[in-house]
Amino acid sequence: MNRDKHISSAFDRDLETIQAQVVKMGGMVEAAITDAASALEGRDEELAEQVRRRDKSIDALEAQINEDAARLIALRAPTATDLRMVLAVMKIAASLERVGDYAKNMAKRTAVLSQMPVIDGSAIALRRMSQTVSKMLQDALDSYIRRDADLAEDVRQRDLEVDQMYNALFREFLTYMMEDPRNITPCMHLHFMAKNVERMGDHATSIAEQVIYLVTGELPDDARPKANSVPSDADVVAGG
Repeated sequence: MNRDKHISSAFDRDLETIQAQVVKMGGMVEAAITDAASALEGRDEELAEQVRRRDKSIDALEAQINEDAARLIALRAPTATDLRMVLAVMKIAASLERVGDYAKNMAKRTAVLSQMPVIDGSAIALRRMSQTVSKMLQDALDSYIRRDADLAEDVRQRDLEVDQMYNALFREFLTYMMEDPRNITPCMHLHFMAKNVERMGDHATSIAEQVIYLVTGELPDDARPKANSVPSDADVVAGG
C-alpha cells in the first residue's frame, strides 16, 4: 500500500469513528425531545430533571467530536473534498447541541407549569409538534449517513409544517390569554416551549442543508419554505 492510500484509509477510519459519535449524539438528542414533550404532558418533574441532567452528556459529546475532528484535520491533511466532510460533521454536531439545549429549556419550564392551571390540548399539540421535529431530525441524520440529497430536501420542505403548527399554537395561546387573565402566565411559558420546538425544526433543516451541500457541493439556492410568521414583539410595539 502506498503512502497516499494509507493516509486515505486512515482518514476514512477516523471519520467513521466521528460519524458514529454524531449518530450517538443524534439518538441522545431525539430522546431529549421525546422526553421533554412527555414530561410536559404528564407533568413529570422527575423526567424533566433527567432531560436537564442528560444535556451535559450531549454537550460533552459535541466537544469530543470537535476535538477529534480538529485532530483529524491536523494529522491527515485532508483534501478539499474530505475537508468539506469534516466541516459538515462539526456543523451537524453544533446543530444537534443546540437542539439539545432547546429540549433542556422545555424541561426547565415543566416544573413551573406543573404548578399552574392546565391549558386544554396544549401539551398534546406540543407533543405532536415535537414528534414532527424528531422525525425530521432522524431523517436528516439518515440522509447524512446515506448521502441522500433527496431525503435531505424532503426534510427541508417539512420545516413549513412545523412553522404552521407553531403559528396555530401561538394564536391559540393568545385566545386563551384574552379569555382569562389567569391563563397569561402558563400560556407565555407554553409559547416559549413552542418557539423552542420551532427552532429545533430550523436546526434539523440546517443539518439537511449541510447534507445537500456535502452531496452536491452547493447549498440550496432557493430560500427554505417558511410559513407567514406571527408578529414579533417589535412589530406589535410598532403597531405592525
